[in-house]
Amino acid sequence: MVSARRPETRWLSRIIPFVLGGCVGFATYVVVKHICVDYFLSDQDRPGTAVPFLVLYSIFLFLILLTFARVYLVIQLNPGVTDLGPRAAEHKAKARGRSRRGRDIEAGLRYEARPDDNPDSPGLEQFYSKDVFVCETDGRPRWCSTCCNWKPDRAHHCSEIERCVKKMDHYCPWVGGIVAETSFKFFVQFTFYTSLYCAIVVAAAIMCLESKLRTGHSTDGLAVGALVLAVLFGLFTLTMTLTSIRYILLNLTTVDYLKSKNVVHQLAIRVPRGTPRGQNYNVITYPLPISTTSPDPSRQTATYEVSSARDQLATRTFAIVRTEMGENPWDLGYYRNWKSVMGDNLIEWLLPIHESPCATHESNESFYEMGPLYQRLRARFGLPDVSSEEEKAEMKEMESRLKHGIHGTGDR
Repeated sequence: MVSARRPETRWLSRIIPFVLGGCVGFATYVVVKHICVDYFLSDQDRPGTAVPFLVLYSIFLFLILLTFARVYLVIQLNPGVTDLGPRAAEHKAKARGRSRRGRDIEAGLRYEARPDDNPDSPGLEQFYSKDVFVCETDGRPRWCSTCCNWKPDRAHHCSEIERCVKKMDHYCPWVGGIVAETSFKFFVQFTFYTSLYCAIVVAAAIMCLESKLRTGHSTDGLAVGALVLAVLFGLFTLTMTLTSIRYILLNLTTVDYLKSKNVVHQLAIRVPRGTPRGQNYNVITYPLPISTTSPDPSRQTATYEVSSARDQLATRTFAIVRTEMGENPWDLGYYRNWKSVMGDNLIEWLLPIHESPCATHESNESFYEMGPLYQRLRARFGLPDVSSEEEKAEMKEMESRLKHGIHGTGDR
């Protein structure tokens, strides 16, 4: 379980669900008992008004409880964070030990570390086993200096929980933590149903107040209170729903959108082995070579060992290219963007059953499915295609290496 770094944020995330529960309990009492049962049924004898409100209120109350439970549990149990690197894990273990001894560790929570220069760096092979990944200028994946690990595509470091998060959207104390690829779908369903639930409360309160004023009754304080709460929460959740739907259709997150107009993505795109540097792009070959100046004698020796045919099959060459400013490599088009988050059919869109397809990471091509821009970049930079024979041989060897736990040049 991942929790916020700041104590005040942790307590806020724990208290808010009880605040929401109190608001829902108050609304339930007002709408069900005070308005529908006591007023429309008992006083006014209007079952045609009371029953529809009771049915709709019950349906949307069930749906918001269901979606809230789903998003809250996913955030607590599977928040979508990446693994810590060995150095960061060791540092955090020491920090926890100091904390148990009563020392102040606030200043020691961030552990800055330069990228791992080891060609056999843990986790590196999951990048160059893909056909395309986000990289730095030198062709290596992005590095998180706090988590001491390579950052998967579209992962962002959250300072609130001090972890890198896959497709991070935002930290939301209302649902207990970080909203990311594993929980974004359920978060949107929750805000959508909450806005409809609030609309039912607003409609019931307005009809009650209008009827009482028309018949000469005094203003109903409970109905006014429920109306004010429902309007506030309804506007907030409706805004969140519409904003989230917009991001889904564009295949962006809140973090992505804030820098979408000025961002330039740098991608490593696989090309045939031995492809030379082009006029407008550099190349990099994986597994990375072992430096002859390495202080580790065993690594210096390994540099001079025979490069076997098996090693050559595992070699992959990538061209390092840049997108134009504002281009989104993951934009699949509105409908496919929607399905990548919400699922393939109406049932999945409406009910919190399955996780988002984009969170499964089953593609061998990239961490997240690339849109038409991927092929346009290959054409724009004149990148040669990998032959089917080479691709089959590489995939077969890569699968063998992954299956047997062989990383990079570690088998040489």
